[in-house]
Amino acid sequence: MTQAEMGAILAPRWNADGLIAAIAQDAVTKTVLMLAWMNETALHATLKTGRATYWSRSRSRLWVKGEESGHAQRVIEVRIDCDQDAILLLVEQDGPACHTGAADCFYRMVRPDGSLERP
Repeated sequence: MTQAEMGAILAPRWNADGLIAAIAQDAVTKTVLMLAWMNETALHATLKTGRATYWSRSRSRLWVKGEESGHAQRVIEVRIDCDQDAILLLVEQDGPACHTGAADCFYRMVRPDGSLERP
């Protein structure tokens, strides 16, 4: 086991673009709400403010979840996976998590033939 796997020091493994995957999960229901990306600034802002802050790859800027929609995520707990290359945010979600208006971003199931279905 390595220090990253067993140690007590946060040492995120950023990808080549300086980003890390961040999964938001409802702290109570455990529903996976969404996947977004964080850079170092977004992670520090999230830890400091308790508001989920992400890096928008399409807009090349930080965004705080809910800043436009009002559907904010209050961070209850931040976890990192075993090799420190993914973040899990346990959040209190205010309103729908998905920009489509769905409760979460994983509202479609992929069938074996590759077609999509809304359960």
